[in-house]
Amino acid sequence: MAALDNFRLVVFRAVAEQRSFRKAAEKLYLTQPAVSLQIKALEEELGVELFDRSGANVKLTAAGAILLEHARRSSEILGEAAEEIAALNGAQAGELTLGASTTIAQYLMPRLLAEFRRLNPRVHLRLTSGNTEAVVRAVEERKILLGFIEGPPRSRNVTTEPFLEDELVLIAPVSHDLPSRDLPARNWTGGGLASAADLARIPLLMRERGSGTRRIVEMALSRYGVKRSSLQITMELDSTEAIKSAVEAGLGAGFVSRWALAKDARLGRSFAIVEIDSLRIRREFLVVAKREPEQPGLAREFRRFIRAHAAARQAQLERARKAR
Repeated sequence: MAALDNFRLVVFRAVAEQRSFRKAAEKLYLTQPAVSLQIKALEEELGVELFDRSGANVKLTAAGAILLEHARRSSEILGEAAEEIAALNGAQAGELTLGASTTIAQYLMPRLLAEFRRLNPRVHLRLTSGNTEAVVRAVEERKILLGFIEGPPRSRNVTTEPFLEDELVLIAPVSHDLPSRDLPARNWTGGGLASAADLARIPLLMRERGSGTRRIVEMALSRYGVKRSSLQITMELDSTEAIKSAVEAGLGAGFVSRWALAKDARLGRSFAIVEIDSLRIRREFLVVAKREPEQPGLAREFRRFIRAHAAARQAQLERARKAR
């Protein structure tokens, strides 16, 4: 929300995006009657109904859809005005809305956001997380200015730029044997080496569909000669931490980012990295933005900041990899 934003339009956008008066009230820290009052006043001022309230979820009317598009553009323009005014004094100010897929949000963004906030104390940062598809959709719908994702987007309405390299590695439990369909029980204590045949037989823990990590893993294994249909996927989980905990419990092996293991004390004690014969799964983390002529100033500033800090973070990952 820009500092200059009209409050009624802020409430209207919240109801439209949440499709619920109750959820909008929770998001804005208001009571539901207060939200209803603001919408009623706006409808009376315009002389039209903005929402269809007949179903379980509120829906925009034709007039509401028109207003939402203009309200979003208005918020963006006012935000840019606040940024440019602040820049007259050599400062960055305003609200920067970001989204990141779960691995990036959990293991990379906190330190980056803390450093950016230290350099730009007048910038209000807002970060949401979800899988790659959800982040790309939020960029398309202008709910966030920049997204940070783990796999290539399927949408043509956005642009991407690599900002950091990652490697996906297979981890297996140290203290449990992994049962399989036709392979004797096997313990990879301390690491070990897996083959294509092993990958088609051991129980695998995979991220949910729509996850960039899952898409990259399936593509890499397919090139390696392991068909998706041959994988013994025993469980789907919605986060890297869930996969690590499931591996630790002996439920199977799973692919996770090296960034997620850099400071995990359980590595080597509860689970170990299993090298895969002749296969390394590398990927690039991507910055994703809506395809448009020019981005708001804060978005451009944050992208410059990310580029400047990516090299240092990459060196950190290489040190962690060599240490293992």
